[in-house]
Amino acid sequence: MLIGVPAEICPGESRVSATPETIKKYVAQGHKVVVQAGAGLRASQPDSAYEAAGATIGTAADALGAPLVLKVRAPETGELAQMKPGAVLVGMLNPFDAENNARMTAAGITAFALEAAPRTTRAQSMDVLSSQANIAGYKAVLVAAHHYQRFMPMLMTAAGTVKAARVLILGAGVAGLQAIATAKRLGAVIEASDVRPAVKEQIESLGGKFLDVPFVTDEEREIAQGVGGYARPMPPDWMKRQAELVHQRAIQADIIITTALIPGRKAPVLLQEETVQQMKPGSVVVDLAAAQGGNCPLTVADEVVERHGVIFVGHTNLASMVAADASALYARNVLDFLKLVIDKDGQFTLNLEDDIVAACLMTRRVEEAVA
Repeated sequence: MLIGVPAEICPGESRVSATPETIKKYVAQGHKVVVQAGAGLRASQPDSAYEAAGATIGTAADALGAPLVLKVRAPETGELAQMKPGAVLVGMLNPFDAENNARMTAAGITAFALEAAPRTTRAQSMDVLSSQANIAGYKAVLVAAHHYQRFMPMLMTAAGTVKAARVLILGAGVAGLQAIATAKRLGAVIEASDVRPAVKEQIESLGGKFLDVPFVTDEEREIAQGVGGYARPMPPDWMKRQAELVHQRAIQADIIITTALIPGRKAPVLLQEETVQQMKPGSVVVDLAAAQGGNCPLTVADEVVERHGVIFVGHTNLASMVAADASALYARNVLDFLKLVIDKDGQFTLNLEDDIVAACLMTRRVEEAVA
């Protein structure tokens, strides 16, 4: 089968869907691969590395015209126009974007959104949300350190002692846990909050202090267990108690990193403007939920702004800022997913009895649309 790897045209997107490492494996399996010229340059992968791995360098039309197209982001209208009806598309296609699904359906392609894969043990090797969130959590701390006008670690010098930065992490999923680990390596004092009590041990094992909001009803305790690896919306009474605790810790923090997201929903507000008004001048908030409205209403997506003396960082694609490693991990996720839809003869096969394949399938031909 011919596999196409086009360059990403979304503004600010530096990742690529295949690397020379995965190209070698595709070629070893008997596939032919065409990579658009320059597709990997922003991820530190020159065309020569792809050619050495066995790929052919071509144009955007060559890559998008392949029977199997691998992408990072959902294709734009112009890209869809270059794809052939019946082609297979694999990428992070935002399954909650109904308009995008409709465009792909109209184009007559079979599209798989990898972020829709179930959070199961079997699907771990193709879990793009985890692989990219891990990188985003790491980069969030480095971005915060860049904007923070003081040291992160405690320093004892002849000129006096510098106190360690106090970092508050709101949400301890994959991104939050990596943020805790990274901030700890930089010498910060860390506190973290999450609705799921099960993450307490993980937070503490990484060197953070867990902000425990007690449960007063069985309903609160049950909801807090989450579902599918994600937190669930908590009852108003519990949210009020959490907000009071977050307020107390936030006004003492130097850096706050918020990571709370529920797929397909507006991000929950964890940091109120009233709290921000009492925060230290020069404090930094990195809001990883900026793309879905933000965990603070003062966050502006894709901008760095100052509000009430606090710096808000609203980058929506932090993983792309570490494009080389982000691409390497993503490309391996794609490689593992393709094992489920390509048979031993190298042909595409659609097995809807496979729970991962069924979950990721967004569109088929117009008359067989599933989304």
